[in-house]
Amino acid sequence: MNVQLAYRRFFMNLLFLAFTLILLHGSSTAREEASRHDDDDVVNIGAIFTLQTINGKVSKIAIEAAEQDVNSDPRILGGRRLSINVHDSNFSGFLGFIGALKFLMTDTVAIIGPQTSGMAHVLSHLANELHVPLLSFTALDSTLTPLQYPYFVQTAPSDQFQMTAIADMISNYGWREVIAIFSDDDPGRNGVTVLGDKLAERGCKLSYKAALPPDPTATPSFIISQLVKIKSMESRIIVLHTFAKTGLLVFDLAQKQEMMSKGYVWIATAWLSTVLDSSASNTSNSILGVLTLRPHTPQSLKKQAFISRWKHLSNGSIGLNPYGLYAYDSVWMIARALNLFFDQKGRVSFSNKNLSSTGEETLDLGALSIFDGGKQLLDNILRINMTGLTGPIHFGSDRSPPHPSFDIINVIATGFRSIGYWSNYSGLSVITPEKLQLKPANRSISNQHLKPVIWPGNTIERPRGWVFPNNGRQLRIGVPNRVSYRDIVSQINASNAVQGYCIEIFRAAIKLLPYEVQYKFVLFGDGKNNPSYYDLVNMITLDVFDVAVGDIAIVTDRTKIVDFTQPYIESGLVVVAPVNKLKSHAWAFLRPFTPMMWGVTAFFFLFVGTVVWILEHRTNDDFRGPPKEQIVTVLWFSFSTMFFAHRENTVSPLGRIVLIIWLFVVLIINSSYTASLTSILTVQQLSSPITGIDSLISSSERIGFQVGSFAANYLTEQLNIPKHRLVPLGSPEEYAIALERGTVAAVVDERPYVELFLSDHCEFSIRGQEFTKSGWGFAFPRDSPFAVDMSTAILTLSENGELQRIHEKWLSEKACAHRSSENEQLQLNSFKGLFLICGITCFVALLIYFLSMLHQFSKKSPIKAGPSNRDSSRSARIQTFLDFVDEKEVVSPRKLKRKLEHISSNRLRSISKSRSERVQ
Repeated sequence: MNVQLAYRRFFMNLLFLAFTLILLHGSSTAREEASRHDDDDVVNIGAIFTLQTINGKVSKIAIEAAEQDVNSDPRILGGRRLSINVHDSNFSGFLGFIGALKFLMTDTVAIIGPQTSGMAHVLSHLANELHVPLLSFTALDSTLTPLQYPYFVQTAPSDQFQMTAIADMISNYGWREVIAIFSDDDPGRNGVTVLGDKLAERGCKLSYKAALPPDPTATPSFIISQLVKIKSMESRIIVLHTFAKTGLLVFDLAQKQEMMSKGYVWIATAWLSTVLDSSASNTSNSILGVLTLRPHTPQSLKKQAFISRWKHLSNGSIGLNPYGLYAYDSVWMIARALNLFFDQKGRVSFSNKNLSSTGEETLDLGALSIFDGGKQLLDNILRINMTGLTGPIHFGSDRSPPHPSFDIINVIATGFRSIGYWSNYSGLSVITPEKLQLKPANRSISNQHLKPVIWPGNTIERPRGWVFPNNGRQLRIGVPNRVSYRDIVSQINASNAVQGYCIEIFRAAIKLLPYEVQYKFVLFGDGKNNPSYYDLVNMITLDVFDVAVGDIAIVTDRTKIVDFTQPYIESGLVVVAPVNKLKSHAWAFLRPFTPMMWGVTAFFFLFVGTVVWILEHRTNDDFRGPPKEQIVTVLWFSFSTMFFAHRENTVSPLGRIVLIIWLFVVLIINSSYTASLTSILTVQQLSSPITGIDSLISSSERIGFQVGSFAANYLTEQLNIPKHRLVPLGSPEEYAIALERGTVAAVVDERPYVELFLSDHCEFSIRGQEFTKSGWGFAFPRDSPFAVDMSTAILTLSENGELQRIHEKWLSEKACAHRSSENEQLQLNSFKGLFLICGITCFVALLIYFLSMLHQFSKKSPIKAGPSNRDSSRSARIQTFLDFVDEKEVVSPRKLKRKLEHISSNRLRSISKSRSERVQ
């Protein structure tokens, strides 16, 4: 199609060129090579429209009104007047091109138009060469860029903004797939391309593009053939981007095909709003419920006055639409730019330089002249800053109008109504764009909303936007025909129906959908071996199945080709291995702690006892005596704190602080030891050389896996386990035989299967933790909206408890299904913080005590040694310091008296207590 289009354009351009040369050659003798001067009182402006169209009729009336208003204002053009000649292209690009040539041969300084983007692409090349500005408010193709066509100016928002608005609407309503019907011409193709890009930015897509012959050549038979294709597709969101005649024909034929009924969404581009604004007839039943866009123009006194004047201008023949306002403003833009041009001493002059070709053969192009002031006039137009009927008028760096915006219109039985607005500044809103522009831009999702819509079929319920393809045929549900674990997915009951855990969840979710779904289950597999789940999922991409239901793990290679629902059960690979029961023995009491824990605990008992002895030695009689006796005291004090049975009192503040911290540590250790020992002696303990996946990887043992599972690929590709170590197993019985005979050291499988296996085989156990995190889900084609609805239904089942009930019904577990495989011994890491606190406290107390002793020693025995005997006196002084530390501290009379009173009061209290006991 693109090649044919290129050839067609090439030959059309040749035809235009040949015809142009004939015209130029015939008219060259009639026209003098002269220039018009600024003293001429008429400035020629051209306009090219198809006057049989709505926009053509409205634009002609508005342009003539603007011409009259400009010429009646003596302040404009300095006494000169505009002469605007309107040429009727009559739906023909060729006639439009001829009209442009006629204007360019009569010293026209600017042209309003052309009406279509196709002609704008052609005429813009002439405008570039002859420096004649083209101003169009209907040729809005986004590919008409100022870089390629500097003399072409779009005075209305381009199709890029219109398509952005439609994409925002579709995304706001939560639809994902869209069908586009468009005219196969430049604006149609380019507009749909922009729409596809904008949808992709919002996570949506164009699922189908239906091209129609350019307006008005589309035939009913061709349109019906396209509508029949669209009707058989999944998406029900249709964007219609054509012109009025073709668009209305599409709606009429769509109504006959029952495509204007409930469930469909039709969004028409701005062509429909021009029909609604300008047509005097009642609203057709074929467009009820349709959404369309209208260029937004703010309310003003000037606009209201022109609307009141319109009935007189048009004699009631046609209604005013926004493009009439843009036509009026375009004339005034040229007039103001010319007024500035003349104020700048510009002259309306033309010349023929640089138009003659070089070479042996020459062409007579003297009939065409370059507008010498064209560049200056173009710059004046782009610098315009005025307020017209359409609101503020000025151009940005990309020549786009300020804050382009649209009204969003809903067609209803009584006519049409506005349901909101879209602006490039703030997106969708029910507040007018000019009010929102006074506030900071807010494009958050919570701020994007429209008024309620009456959709096709006269319903206010938002259509879900899709149906099952091929007119709602039964969905083909692929179900794995398992050999093992049939209760999970593919058990056949007495009535020959498929049932199982996964099947029941699927049926429960289907019941929660707001629409009816017809489906049938199709078993996948030969019934002799578990099928490959990757092959099952791949059947969806081959259009063999519409959905795959079963115990299908959501893993990376599968998510690349299909979409999954929300997981309905958690799953992950675990290791199952034979275990031996650990029997009680004479040294079972040592098992709560690891050897390292025992060693560190014993060290701290001795360390704390030594610290307390150092802190109490000078002041406490309980910690004095012969060396042997003191060693026994330290050992006794240290280990008696384990049972809080120490008899020695601490009298120093530092000693009491250390002892309090240590007794807290002892309390925690005792409690943990008691709890762990109780668990060891009362709960059955299991042991195995396989402690988890890490020990399995480091060994060279063989590993079993379930046939059809993704475990084999994961073990080889992710964990780099050689394939020769893997043994395929097809059933729980094969698991048990292989593990008992030692054919495999362990089996790797998903947790739900393993839990069912362990419920009947208590001699095996799960070793270690799950080393993958995944779940089971239902598989759907990519971007299927059905998957989203099913995910919502599964979440509802989870919230109302139905999911748990189904799980308990089909996957009930016995007591031996869960057994601890963890090492019950308490590790040093669990108590590292306590030991650290205790150690720091001891070191701080020793440091304070040492500094205190130095201070007391220095006061009692000042340094008197000279330089000659410094070394000998240093050793003697150290010995003296150690003796000082070792000697008993002399208690002051006041402290001694207080201590004796304390002792006597304690004795009197004990005597009184013993006497009272005797009396009793």
